[in-house]
Order: sequence, then structure tokens, then C-alpha cells
Amino acid sequence: IVGGGLTGMSTGLHLDLQAQAAQKPALSWQLFEKASRPGGHARTDETRGFFFDKTGHWLHLRDPGMKRLVSELLPGTKPQNELVSVARKARVFSHGALTRYPFQANLAGLPPAVISECLLEFIKATTQAAQSPVGAPQNFEEFCYQRFGAGIARHFMIPYNFKLWGVHPREITAAWCSRFVPIPKLEEVVRGAVGDTPDEMGYNVSFLYPRRGGIETLTRALIAKLPASQLTVGAELEQVRLSDKTALVGGERLQYQALVATLPLPELCRRIVDLPDELQLWASRLRCTAVRYLNVATKRPPRADFHWLYVPEERYPFYRVGVYTNAVPEMAPKDCGSLYVELSGRGTLPSVDAMMPEVAQALTAAEVLHAPEDVLFAELHELQYAYVVFDHHYYDAMAKLMPFLEAQQIYPRGRYGSWTYNSMEDCLMLGREVASLLGNRLSPGAAPKNEAQ
Repeated sequence: IVGGGLTGMSTGLHLDLQAQAAQKPALSWQLFEKASRPGGHARTDETRGFFFDKTGHWLHLRDPGMKRLVSELLPGTKPQNELVSVARKARVFSHGALTRYPFQANLAGLPPAVISECLLEFIKATTQAAQSPVGAPQNFEEFCYQRFGAGIARHFMIPYNFKLWGVHPREITAAWCSRFVPIPKLEEVVRGAVGDTPDEMGYNVSFLYPRRGGIETLTRALIAKLPASQLTVGAELEQVRLSDKTALVGGERLQYQALVATLPLPELCRRIVDLPDELQLWASRLRCTAVRYLNVATKRPPRADFHWLYVPEERYPFYRVGVYTNAVPEMAPKDCGSLYVELSGRGTLPSVDAMMPEVAQALTAAEVLHAPEDVLFAELHELQYAYVVFDHHYYDAMAKLMPFLEAQQIYPRGRYGSWTYNSMEDCLMLGREVASLLGNRLSPGAAPKNEAQ
């Protein structure tokens, strides 16, 4: 198993759990993580008593098996393991106003001209769709105009997603968004426009979060369930040879029956020395957007009472802000604040000192902070792989790559192995799924062999 994020650790755990449930010998497995500690993106850093995840890692659980697993990992019998259930409070900042999320169902509070444009155009789009159904949208921009009308598309959906993805929505297909983009009914849009507050909507109306230690509290509980002898850190996948089913990991060449790879799919393909040229070409077409973000510590609690904020307007240097301490105050010292700021610029960034005056002013304008002087310190970080771009090469490339790799007993899994857009729960479920698949396909007891390099 290559990669010690949630999917890799879930794979190892479920290989053992499924063997125990079936009362049969477990498959022999070894997990390798290139970093000094496992967790992948589900890790938490501490600076001067302030805790920061790698941007927002709120835990949304739907699957009964995952609910059981998480409750077993963090049973709440000790304060450090307690999970807090939080009712989501998300906001949108645009046109100088804070409105409820999602924008499309909560227009009240915006300037009257914006409300009327969004409402009338939504009614127009809904009426046209009912009278003469149109074909499937060719891209995400077209999807936004068809489903929401020109007003909502222009004032939120197009600019926000442009800032998020780093590419224009017309370059992205509409197929990715069915679960993640709430589509309200006409009645809900009208109610939200006049202030008759509709029910919260979306897949993330509530979330779970550890009371102490950030999301890595969950990660550490998962690590504790794995045999220490089967987990190796500081060991990166360097090369894979299909011809003899060997992998060079941390300087050692290992024979494998199956390889579960959770590193980004293009990185995996670059490491397969005998991958056919046609498939290397398809892999080179896969695109992903990096995210640069600030961990921000504040001297007093933020002004904001929400957990996260969406900012669509180009004039502001960020597109999303999250306030950890509004979920659990223990993410910062007493009477202080801890938050993350996802930056929208994809070019060369100035230093933290140079950018912070503008960022702090914008956070104050968005009612996140009381004043720019509230910032105690800020740290700049980058996730090289953050948002997979579902462009018009995506599905053809995946249709070529995934069947070939699985036929070679290589199983790319996880958000970046599967090259998709998903949640932490999805990553845990992918580990469970591939463990079940391998439990049915492979014979137990065949440990990886260390061969001369």
C-alpha cells in the first residue's frame, strides 16, 4: 500500500478486519508513506498553541459502516477523543453583504437589483426547462446558466468556481457536481429571496470534528489500529515495473501481488517505467489545481460566527475562509482565534508580510475579523494537488488508465489515486472497498519479497 493517508490506512485496517470477520488468514500487507508521519492531507500542525488542518477537514458521515468505524476510533470516553457534532453555519460574502449558504437559495440581504435579477432569471430558466427541455450541458458554465439562470450564474456560480478551480467553468464538465452543488426548487429560491428562510441544504448541513487536536486526532486513532511493523514512514515509491510486478520503495525493490496506490495518479504513472506510451500521454493530460493557503492566528476571537465563508468577487484575494475556533475553541489558546484562508491567486505570490495587509483588510471587510490588527501571525502553505480538474480530457483518460492498471493488479485509490473530488468519508470507504476486492482476489500469506536492487 503506497501512501499513508486515510485511504491507505483504511485499506490496511479493513484487510485485517475482513479477514477476522471471515475467520480466515489475513493477507500480508505493508504500508509505505513518504512523509515523516502518516495522514496525508488529514494532518494538523501546531504553532504556538494554535492548531491548523490543511484547510477545512470537517467530517461528514453518511455510511453506516463509517459511522461505526469513527465511533470506535474516537469513542468519546476520553476528552481528547471526543467528537463534537456541529450544525453548519456557512455564509457568502458578496456585494458587501453576508448571506446564508447556498447563495442560490438565500438571496435575501443582497442589493434589491441583484435579488430581482437572480430571481427573475431563475424563474426564466426554470420555465424554459419545463416547457422545452434542453440537452445535457456541455460544460459547467452551461450547467450553471441552465439550472440557475444568468443572474445567479453571473453573481456567484461562475466567479466563485473560477476562483476555486483556477480555470474557467467552461473548461470543466458538469458531470462532477451533482452531489456537491445544491439545486433548490423554485419555491425555495423565492422563499430565500424574501427572507422566509428555507431549510439548510447540501451534503454538509452538519459535521463532526474532534474537540481537541484537529483532524489528526482521527488520523492518530486510525494509526493506532495498525500493526507498527507493517507501517513504514520516510519511504517514497520511486519506480514500478509491470514486467515482473516489482516496486522500488525507499531504496528497496519489493515483489508484490497487488499494489494499492494512493499517490496522485499522474505521479504513479510517471513512476511506471514500462507503462505504454499511449497511456503515459493520457496521464499527462490529467490536470489538477494547487491551493495556496494561509494559517492565520488572531489575538482575540474572530468577529465571525460562521464556520466557513465563500467569497466570489475577484477583488478579494481569497475565495474561502474557515474559522476552526467557531467549531471547537480548543483549536487556539483561550480568547484567540484560528482560521484558514484559501488564496485565489495562481501566479507568483508576494511574501506573507507583503500580502497580509491586503488579506487582513479583506477579512475585516468580510466581517471575519474585528480589525486588521487582530492578526497575530500568518503562515503560507501549499497543497500541490488539491482540486482535480474535470476537463474534457478527463473521462477519456480515466477510461483508458484505470482498466489497464487494475488488469496489472495496480489499484489507484483515494482522492488523488482515483483522481476525483470527494470527502474524507469517501476516502475511508475506498480503502474498505479495495480491501474487500483484494480479499476476494488474492491468496493470504504471500508477503512482499525484498529483492536485490
